[in-house]
Amino acid sequence: MINIGIIGANGYTGAELMKILSGHNQANLQIMSSRSEQGKKITDVYPNLTKLKDKVFTDPNIKELSEMDVVFSCLPHAASSGLCSDLYYKGVKVIDLSADFRYKNLEIYESTYKVKHAAPQLLNDAVYGLPEINRDKIKKSSLIGNPGCYTTSSILPLYPVIKEDVISHTGVIIDSKSGTSGAGKKADIDLNFTEVNESFKAYAVTTHRHTSEIEEVLSLSTDKNVVVNFTPHLLPVNRGILSTIYAPLKHQVSENEIYDLYNKYYGNEPFINITKDLPQLKWITGTNNVFIGFRIDKKNNLLIIISILDNLVKGASGQAVQNMNIMCGLDETIGLI
Repeated sequence: MINIGIIGANGYTGAELMKILSGHNQANLQIMSSRSEQGKKITDVYPNLTKLKDKVFTDPNIKELSEMDVVFSCLPHAASSGLCSDLYYKGVKVIDLSADFRYKNLEIYESTYKVKHAAPQLLNDAVYGLPEINRDKIKKSSLIGNPGCYTTSSILPLYPVIKEDVISHTGVIIDSKSGTSGAGKKADIDLNFTEVNESFKAYAVTTHRHTSEIEEVLSLSTDKNVVVNFTPHLLPVNRGILSTIYAPLKHQVSENEIYDLYNKYYGNEPFINITKDLPQLKWITGTNNVFIGFRIDKKNNLLIIISILDNLVKGASGQAVQNMNIMCGLDETIGLI
């Protein structure tokens, strides 16, 4: 059994982790820490987590956490890196769901998040936790920067077609829509039911922080200087991301050739589904799946790609468990649907 701790377990990603791991046959959930909910029973905050009815939220304790095999950190960016660093040096396998260990370039991270990194010396040790691209590195790593939800929905569909030089590595437009849980569990007037219901809006236009993450990961993975335009939107739904990507084609190509290319890269992947239909959000709710569909716009010489995923599962906690499985030498699908 794998002894597991979760830091910041009270938020949406922490709750999703607890739900997934409570049904994982190799997971022993020992520590679920939350300063704000310290002392409360898990089921007082999340009544649906009945398998954890005898567990309580505790204050994060570095000594107790350092005795775990794996620790997931669900803290905000800048709050995570110091604690993750301490645990990493104590030999714990650490999976950080913040942005603190997703970047290789310190300057890009600090300029994007407007903070000083607490453990910059570990950026080269950390592995970007996208299994479909970095599985072999994840197997050997003890520090994972778990990708963001928007980035996963953008990088996975773009990686094969950029790597194979099918599309231009500049001029790509990513138009993404997310459910409200993507913003986390916080008090914010913009996320109130009356503000979100019966509405739809764009936000952080030209300034969203995931833009630099998408560009850096794709650039490092494909050896091209990738530049994208990324615009997120808020959907009046609880969970799910749908990204529509407009990519200039470099040469004439058929839809069958694109389909074959995606299957070359992802045909054996347990959670990626290449579909000739256009995917819908309801296909992925509560699962670790990604669906990728596409069309070719011959008139405008564009490859239009549509990807969907659940932002709390493959976009966060499910992907983190997938990474844990790989790090611990397990079948990566255990505990996931």
